Amino acid sequence: MAGSLVLFNLDEAPIPLDNLFFALLPDAEAAEKMASLAKHKCREHGLKGKPLLTSRFHVTLLRLGQFAGLPTHLIETATSVASEIKFPPFRIEFDCASSFGKRGDLPFVLGGGEGVEGVSAFQQILRVEMARAGLGIKSAFTPHVTLLYDSCCVPKQNVDPVGWKVRDFVLVRSLVGRTKHIILDRWPLIAE
Repeated sequence: MAGSLVLFNLDEAPIPLDNLFFALLPDAEAAEKMASLAKHKCREHGLKGKPLLTSRFHVTLLRLGQFAGLPTHLIETATSVASEIKFPPFRIEFDCASSFGKRGDLPFVLGGGEGVEGVSAFQQILRVEMARAGLGIKSAFTPHVTLLYDSCCVPKQNVDPVGWKVRDFVLVRSLVGRTKHIILDRWPLIAE
């Protein structure tokens, strides 16, 4: 029918609107240093991308997936497993910056060497425990914090270290396309 508006097509799968992932969040001081560093690198490299809001800086530990709505059973299982994880607080430190990828809208990120060993160990435990609970999530893991997105590819370079003491981890619901993160739950890091 000419001029009619189709709001949805029942034959198509729903568009995922929610991205769920476990993450580490920087403290306020580290987030401000990251924002300052992002602005400095934009000027230094002529990057046009806008730095992310400090409230969106994070280290993604493990992605649970993208969904159209919240998968209640998955969230219940993941939060139950997360509440049982024992790991002592640790320091995380990023000392280099670079672009990920080769073309398109590239993430410009902070990365690290020895300063990210603790987060790698913690992520491994989280991944194994989720797999034991039937959440066989497989993903490559490179600890990083995305500062901004830009089409320019910036090679790896050293930066003044930015870090914080990691005392907890969170489950995040990211509202895709709306630049909003909602913390669904938070767990303290505790030594066994």
